[in-house]
Amino acid sequence: MSDTVMPAATVAKPRRTLTRAVIRFAGDSGDGMQVTGEQFTTEAAWAGNDISTLPNFPAEIRAPAGTLFGVSSFQLQFGSQRVYTPGDHLDALVAMNPAALKVHLADLKKGGILIVNTAAFDQRNLEKAGYPKDAKGEPKNPLNEPGLAEQYRLYQVDIGAMTKKSLEDLPMNAKEKERCKNFFALGLVSWIYTRPLDPTLDAIKKRFAKNPTFVEANIRVLKAGHAFGETAEMFSEHYGIEPAEMAPGVYRSMTGNRALAWGLLAAAERTKIPIVFGAYPITPASSILEELALHKRWRVRTFQAEDEIAAVTSAIGASFGGAIGVTASSGPGIALKGEGIGLAVMAELPW
Repeated sequence: MSDTVMPAATVAKPRRTLTRAVIRFAGDSGDGMQVTGEQFTTEAAWAGNDISTLPNFPAEIRAPAGTLFGVSSFQLQFGSQRVYTPGDHLDALVAMNPAALKVHLADLKKGGILIVNTAAFDQRNLEKAGYPKDAKGEPKNPLNEPGLAEQYRLYQVDIGAMTKKSLEDLPMNAKEKERCKNFFALGLVSWIYTRPLDPTLDAIKKRFAKNPTFVEANIRVLKAGHAFGETAEMFSEHYGIEPAEMAPGVYRSMTGNRALAWGLLAAAERTKIPIVFGAYPITPASSILEELALHKRWRVRTFQAEDEIAAVTSAIGASFGGAIGVTASSGPGIALKGEGIGLAVMAELPW
């Protein structure tokens, strides 16, 4: 491990004020990009910014790790002014592997911040991502192409190695340590945009309350990422975004799934007709089931089925019984429910 992992303290770096920023965290579906994005969103909210987010999940069920089909991402725009969309072009992209870089690089502005996890850019992952091969038949590493650093502010960070270095004395296996690397990326980006770590520290303590070792590990890695940004010479400045002017009141984080669930609750209450929600847990639809299960007093019954076919037919059965039958799933899940949906359409059921 080089001495740059834990560099000596330096003079405070200049902080430049921005009005807004668009960031995307991207990696394999197992890299924790949704958790990373959600926590950064919470940090920005605590800082008083207006926010809009866009989670993006792989379309395939259990796509092979390291492939283009398995890339998961979370994008957000936050600012000191009113924010209406998650943004179009990215100011910063965090790519945890070659596939994430290949899928999302085109959306990064010229001159934008590009942070890559060099630990993942090995020959095996480059081949999985389909990078062209050189004369020797080996895939070309895009990080070695001079054009990348010329077009973007490229920061090559060995996130994997530094995560392991931070956790070398903890009683965890290699896989458990590897899974902490998303918090290193979060700590680094939190420093770059001067976001508070307190909400993430609280979330870690709650999320891993039953395992003190995991609490210690993730907090340690989060702080290591933050310290790296603060002390590494490659980062010459960081950025601040002032709080947005917003009317006083109580604000709630609202996702599309929560909005859908609350709409169903309102429908059940206004029509006085009970709703039966039949579902099989699958990303990204699982949170609809979880939200509805919290509000059973509002004429809603939830049923967690053993598979997609059972989920859709339970909704159909509820409709035959006079209730409003509802189901939800991912793209592949809907494909599995196709035959049941066809039956419901032919029967003209209000489900």
